[in-house]
Amino acid sequence: MTARTTYDYLIMRESGIVAVIEPAFWLGQPRTNAGSFQDYFSSLVGWERFRSGQFGIRHYCTIGLNPKEANNEALAAEVMELLPLFACKEGVVAIGEIGYDDMTKAEDKCFRAQLELAKELDMVVLIHTPHRNKKAGTSQSMDVCIEHGLDPAKVVIDHNNEETVREVLDRGFWAAFTIYPHTKMGNARMVEVVRQYGCDRIIVDSSADWGISDPLAVPKTAQLMQERGIFESHIRAVCYENALAVYSQSGQMQASDWLDPQPIDRRQLFNDNSVLRGQEPVGERDYALIE
Repeated sequence: MTARTTYDYLIMRESGIVAVIEPAFWLGQPRTNAGSFQDYFSSLVGWERFRSGQFGIRHYCTIGLNPKEANNEALAAEVMELLPLFACKEGVVAIGEIGYDDMTKAEDKCFRAQLELAKELDMVVLIHTPHRNKKAGTSQSMDVCIEHGLDPAKVVIDHNNEETVREVLDRGFWAAFTIYPHTKMGNARMVEVVRQYGCDRIIVDSSADWGISDPLAVPKTAQLMQERGIFESHIRAVCYENALAVYSQSGQMQASDWLDPQPIDRRQLFNDNSVLRGQEPVGERDYALIE
């Protein structure tokens, strides 16, 4: 969501979204120093959490070194020292995204180190599975988690497809599916996955990054499931309840956060900034979006 506008938050709220979990992601170009990671992590637990709340959506995040950025080994070592400083901040629900991109030795080293951090802190883990050699990479990711003593019930394997879902579920991990407009997993395919495998430990994700993506993918997929005859209880599970179940193990997230919210006043400031950007509040909408 750091790449999205306030308009995205408005339409997300209008579409029924009550909370987002934003995984630490890569910038699109290489970061060149540890300070850029520190500022990014600070924005995830600070400004973005405030900004989201100003539009009636609770913001949570995961903190980790993305596998794509683990290949700069000198920089990765510095970032690894930052992670414990942010992993226990308010609103952090997991260590992630971690795992493999090209499945290099450097990626493996950082992956294992972050699993150990999650184990030490008793945190949920969010795994990024590689775009290439996905089946082998997914299997290896789970193997490494088991090797390090992680409980599959606290590990979310993301970016699944039809090729990986059976093994992930059979081994007791959570199977998440990132819905993109044209890649990874489409919403029509997602409907058929749920029809075939049911709703146990399956999670539907929206992608909302800086590329071609759709932050409304979850409600759109839920609507398509309804139109195509998926049980309402299954829709609610894969688009809401399962994510809440796994990430609430962090102790940082519970349904009461959005079911019993505090009133919102958009005149509120974060480091002397408000989402109004100097504009005068317009009627009650800017004083109290939720009561």
